[in-house]
This record gives sequence, C-alpha cells and structure tokens, in this order.
Amino acid sequence: MQWKVLFLVPVIFISSLIKAQSPVYPKGYFRNPLGIPIDLSANFGELRPNHWHMGLDLRTNQQENLPVYAAAEGYISHIGIRSQSFGRFITITHPNGLSTLYAHLNDFYPELEAYVTGQQYIQESWAVELDFEKNQFPVNKGQFIAYSGNTGGSQGPHLHFEIFDTKTTKRLNPLLFGFAIQDDVPPNIVKLAMYDRSKSVFDQSPRFFALKNTDSGYIIPKLPVIVTGLDRVSFAIQAYDRQTGSNNPNGVFSATLYDNYEPQLSFILDSIDYNETVYMNAHIDYKYDYTGGAYLQHLSKLPGDKGAAYHVIKNNGVIHLTDTTIRHLSIDVKDAHGNTSQVNFAIQYSDSLAQQIVKYKNTAQRFAPNMVSVMEKPDFELLLGDGCLYDTVQSVYFRNNAVGTTIVSAVHQVNDGSFPVHDDLTVRIKPTKQIPDDWEDKLLIQKTSKGSTIRKAEWQADWVTAKFGDFGTFQVIADITAPQLNELGRGDTINLSAASRIVFSPTDNFGMVKKLRAELNGQWLRFTNDKTRNWIYKFDERCPYGVHELKVTVEDLVGNSTTKTWWFKREPYTPPPPKKKAVKKTSTKKKTTAKKPTTTKKK
Repeated sequence: MQWKVLFLVPVIFISSLIKAQSPVYPKGYFRNPLGIPIDLSANFGELRPNHWHMGLDLRTNQQENLPVYAAAEGYISHIGIRSQSFGRFITITHPNGLSTLYAHLNDFYPELEAYVTGQQYIQESWAVELDFEKNQFPVNKGQFIAYSGNTGGSQGPHLHFEIFDTKTTKRLNPLLFGFAIQDDVPPNIVKLAMYDRSKSVFDQSPRFFALKNTDSGYIIPKLPVIVTGLDRVSFAIQAYDRQTGSNNPNGVFSATLYDNYEPQLSFILDSIDYNETVYMNAHIDYKYDYTGGAYLQHLSKLPGDKGAAYHVIKNNGVIHLTDTTIRHLSIDVKDAHGNTSQVNFAIQYSDSLAQQIVKYKNTAQRFAPNMVSVMEKPDFELLLGDGCLYDTVQSVYFRNNAVGTTIVSAVHQVNDGSFPVHDDLTVRIKPTKQIPDDWEDKLLIQKTSKGSTIRKAEWQADWVTAKFGDFGTFQVIADITAPQLNELGRGDTINLSAASRIVFSPTDNFGMVKKLRAELNGQWLRFTNDKTRNWIYKFDERCPYGVHELKVTVEDLVGNSTTKTWWFKREPYTPPPPKKKAVKKTSTKKKTTAKKPTTTKKK
C-alpha cells in the first residue's frame, strides 16, 4: 500500500504539467461534421507507417454519401483532388484563427462541384489544388458542404476530420475541443522494453517485460527490481487506448517518465505539423516494427529527433545508473480525456553483471545523426545530410555484378529498410556499360527493400543520381518499354450505348504510369484516377449521343508512351425486357399407379 501512495504525487504533477503545456482550445465552437453521433475508427496521434495520424477518422456506418457539414462558420479556402492521400477534400478557414479539413469525400455540394469541374477542364487535369478568396464560397456552421466517401488512400468509407492553426498549419488534437465523445476508459499498457543506451538503439534488440494490471497500477510480475549491468538505459512501452463502448484500439495522448518521483521527459501528441509527422519514426522502435513487431513508443528522445512530440523536463529520458542504489521508476500514460494508467517498477545497477558484459568494438564505417555522412566506392556514392538519421547506424555495403539486357550497373546494397531515414538520401551510381544515345534519358535507379521503389535518374557527368527515402539495394536500369493500354472494344465503330462509363487500366513494366491523357473529338476529356490503377470516365453531357473519336495516350516515368484511337457510338438505350420464365403445365388427368405383378417363385 505504501508503494501506491508514493506514486500518487507524480499523477497530480503531470496533470498540471500537461495542462500548462497544452493550449486551452475553445469548447463547443466546432460541431460534429456528420449528422450521426461521433464514433472513432482512429484518433489524433495514432501510430501509422511513417507518420502520426493527424486528425480523427469518423465512422459513417460503413456507408458512403452521408451529408458532411461545416463544423463552424467561415469560408472554403481550398479544395484538393488527389490520387491516394486525401482523395477529394475541403479546407474551411474560420474567423477564430483555426481551419478545418474534411477528406475522402465524394461529390462537393452542387455549386462548388460545378466550379471545380470547370477548373479541371480549364487546367486539363483531373488532379487539382484550388485556393479561394473569402467571398467566393462562404459557409455557415452546419451548412451542407459535401458527401462522405472512400476516395484517395482510404481503405473503407469514413470521414477524415482535422483542425489546424491557420497561420502555422500545425494540426491540433480535435479531442481537446469538447466534442460529445464519451470516454472513461484508461489506456492499456501491454509491455515494457528496456534499451542499452551506451550504444545506438539500432544496434540491439530490447529486453522485454510483460506487465500485469493491479490496484496499484501496472507492475512487472514476480520481478520487484530489474537488476542490470547497464549503466545507461531507456524505456519504451507498447500501449493503446479505447473509447467507451468501442473495441477499436486507438493511440495514446501522452506518457511521462519519472525517476525517483521526479518527471524526466514526456511525449504529448496535441500539436503536430505535417513537416514533423515523419518524426514518428524516431518516436517508435522502427526496427522492431519493420521486422513485424508491435509499435513500441520510446520514453526518450533520440539524438537526431527534432520533432515536437517530446517535452524535455529534466533530461532526454536516458537513465544514468551511477551506483547500486535502487531507483523507483514510473510511467504515466494518458488519453486526451485525462484517463490515466501507470507503470511502476524499480531498477538497480550491479557491478558483477557489468563485468560480464562483453563490449564488441566494430571498426566499420558508421553514419551519425546531426552530421553529413558520405560513402564513396569506385562506382557508387551515398550522401546523407545532417537531418537524415535519428541515431547512429553502422554501414553495411555489398556490391554484386548484374546481368541483363537493360541493366547498366552493378547492384549496390547499403544496409536495408529497417533503419529509418528522415530526409532523403542521395545515391550516385556509375554505369558499368556504354549507354546508347537513345537510352540516356530512359534511365531509372531502382531500390529494393521490402518492395521496390524507382526514381528517374539524372546525369551528373559520368554518374547518374536520384534521391530515396530509405536504405536498400540500388541499381541502374534502362526503361525502353512503353506502357500498355487495354482495348476499348472490337470493330470499326464500337457500340457503347449500353455502357455508363469507360475504364482504362494501363500497365507498365515498372508499375509507374505517370499520366493518361484522353481527347474526345480533339478536346480534353476528364478521366478520374482516384485509386491510381483505374482511369474512369462516366458519361455526361460532354459526350452526347452520336459517333465520336476517342484518342488516349498513356506515358510512363521516363516518357515512353502509347497512343490508341477508337471510334465509338452512343445511342438511346433501352434494356431488353426480362425473359419470362417458362410455366410448367400441370396435367388434370387422374394419376394412376400400376400395381406390381406378383410372381410365384419356383421351388
């Protein structure tokens, strides 16, 4: 019982600390952007590949085309239409200095939809980004602005909703604005991980501790004290939060590390800029996640982390064990509604265990954070800027010759994708064979590491270069194959009277169709490309009944292109009436049953 009382003080302290660091947001200013109660499928700060989730995902009952309403008065200041990403989205600027964003939409409200369509035809581009003046599309609080959908990078029908500071564009946690969401469920803490901070977090696997929830908080069962020979350690947690009445695992809002009841460091997910969101890769054990593990959130700030999630109170979260005194540690984990869970444990340094640790000295080249690093080989170079790394990375390099008609360099491997890279790294490769003149602008650098990424190569004297977002295996390949385009139909004049749309699914040998351009009777025709694979035109007033010429050109990343032309016709179409089912006639004659003759068996 004494243990429980001792750990009550930090809970009160950190509550006031978080309130002091988090601005007070206006409660009740914004309304629910849907006409149904808010039910979250994802919250702000939830952990996603390479980013924190920057808003709320609101369920739409697994339906599309629910009305979406302006959360407050203001004006529509921007719309975007993108393949993947937000899909179709609206930004509204409000007079209180904040803006809201509504994403994965279907149609905008009629006046806005007509204007956007006109701009697409003027720009001859389906993907557009449009800014508006204050007087063009003003809206009132609760005004219908669009229909919900599943466009862009969405994996199912929902509304993505964000609130951000108009001037700084920092995204703010919408759960701090007083929406009617019931939540009295504290976060769940699954496990604790400990790291040796005398070396890089990327040079090790952490030591794990299972946790048990008790009346005194989470504890490490049957282990009152962690005894270790490490003199510098840090910790991470696997944790998630749930909303009342939901089993959906969401992200936690904050966590604070205490050393002998004094707060050392916190992470608080209340305000994040899109320029900072990739720092989520420094917030988690990236390597553990890459190899199939769960998200572990560090309670320490890595040396190359320049993001805004961590708040240093006393130090960067690394615990220095200078003697054999038992240290009492705790971690408070909160959700945005103030529900709190706490981990309580103790740690002690042991000289005898320290003497058993074999320190391995590696002489290989290492890439350090906050420094420019260069790797130079006879036909390969790699450049890392000072903002690329979060912690020290040991370099591993292999070179292998490659054989293939269009392969023009050796294969160069530098580490693999399990090491996170924040800013793009630059790769330079010298081809190993003479490049034909007509191949010089057709070169790609391909990176493989859990999948393939390609970039168009640029020449720098005798080298080709490109930028990539992570380590892997690199080689130069000439792309001399044009993309392929499926046929519209057969015949000199194809009859599309019964069709409601035209769909093209172009393919490319490297999977990179850069653009598709369609012209109807010599005029640009809008094909949507929402999920990147299919290009779709739905018949509208721009294609009246009659005979038309359709010309389509598809182009890949290096400019290889294929063009096809068809003639088709459209006429008023009446579906054939359904076939009548044949009615089986029933006989009115009385059915007689013949008796089986009896026979006498011979003896």
